[in-house]
Amino acid sequence: MVESSSDAQSDAGFVEAGGYRQELKRTLGSFQVFAISFAFISVAVGIFATFDEVLLTAGPVGIWLWIVAAVGQTLVALVVAQFAARIPLSGSSYQWASRLASPKIGWWFGWLTFWYLAIGVVAVDNALASQAFMPLVGIAPDEDAARLITLVVLLVQTVLAVASTRLVSLINTVAVGLELALVVVVAIALVIAVAVTGDGAVGNLTSRGVVEDTPGYFAVGGGLMLAMIMGLATLVGFDSAANLAEEARDPFRTVPRAIVGSVVAAGVLGMLFLITLTVAIDDIPRVSAEGSPVAAIMRDQLGPAMERTLLVAIAIAFFGAGIVVMVACSRLVFAMSRDARFPAHRLMRRVNSRTRTPIPATVLVFALGVVLMVALPGAALLKLVTASTILPALTYGSTIVLYLTVRGRLSRKKGAFDLGRFELPVAICALLWTLIALFVLVTPKEAFVSVVIVAGLLLLGGLFFLATLRFDRHAMETEPGRTDSFTG
Repeated sequence: MVESSSDAQSDAGFVEAGGYRQELKRTLGSFQVFAISFAFISVAVGIFATFDEVLLTAGPVGIWLWIVAAVGQTLVALVVAQFAARIPLSGSSYQWASRLASPKIGWWFGWLTFWYLAIGVVAVDNALASQAFMPLVGIAPDEDAARLITLVVLLVQTVLAVASTRLVSLINTVAVGLELALVVVVAIALVIAVAVTGDGAVGNLTSRGVVEDTPGYFAVGGGLMLAMIMGLATLVGFDSAANLAEEARDPFRTVPRAIVGSVVAAGVLGMLFLITLTVAIDDIPRVSAEGSPVAAIMRDQLGPAMERTLLVAIAIAFFGAGIVVMVACSRLVFAMSRDARFPAHRLMRRVNSRTRTPIPATVLVFALGVVLMVALPGAALLKLVTASTILPALTYGSTIVLYLTVRGRLSRKKGAFDLGRFELPVAICALLWTLIALFVLVTPKEAFVSVVIVAGLLLLGGLFFLATLRFDRHAMETEPGRTDSFTG
């Protein structure tokens, strides 16, 4: 569908009302915007990476907590979509908090989101290398090899991200289409294989597996609670579409729908995938001991050829997810920098006139990934990645509190996404859910180091925040554009 000039001018007008020029190119249609959020979530990648932990902590029965996480995260997505329908600017929660609370509060939203995204790029690409690419090409597990491959993947993604948003969107659309097909086809194939061979059992769906007699299974921080982390770690990043709002056509409708639709689609498809995988397990202790139980189930039920096909598809899905996280992070850096609220902001705000992409901001994400890969030992990197699951829960909870505080004065655009009379009960339920999610994430004793890392990132942010107040207070106290641009 070709965007009319009047629509383009209208979308650009909201950017100008925010105090900016329309520098980024609007190339993303409705499915492409949906693909951005769905690729970030990447349900197949999330399950592939965490199914082993569920089997080892809660057993197969732990998959049912996916439903709880999916419902809770959908509530959060509905609240986030309410903001996206009113303030369609790059930077998502950073922009919302800056304009509706204060620039100082908005800065903290931006800081937390930046670190979540920056760490997320490294986490996704390192998992691509170690869990998909290396097994696919027959490379034995080796941390140094995985790091080298991760750096190569980061470089390729950076080149593509700076070249063209349209190119990234095309790659991402292919990855999402492949992932959707993979989940559906594999689920159907597994059902047929189990029905024909008799290997597998419906009883697996209620089995505790290898942790049947583990003490403290139902305790706070126990095995069953730990299974919730699969859903919490996977069903996040749906707000990434809002980070590209200035590159989307008709963002008042396409972005909110992408945010909610991606979570609902991922929740339903993920549950379907988990049920079929679990029923297809023919030997729970053996599969639980596998480094990649999903691949092992594919190999057992469908043969080595299907396992390799799965690894190819998973590698492509990983790549698509990684490049989406990188692009979302670079847009956040760009958004904060044009407000002079990010280190080296004069450089980071630059948009290339030919590619219409923020090249310095994208290169920064790559450079940080290189530093993390080269400087951190394996254990520290793992703890950092684990810490990144806490950051979105903090951000989402803060976003919901912000919404409950300012919802009465938000402007409403005719035809835009709107919950109407359901907005208050949805927001309250979403807040209760985020408190539960944070409790689940920080309660286990294994989370102590991750909590300390998050505290360290907050301390680092505090130092930069105070320095900015000391040397450039104006940036933290003024907002570009009309103050009433997005309020009623």
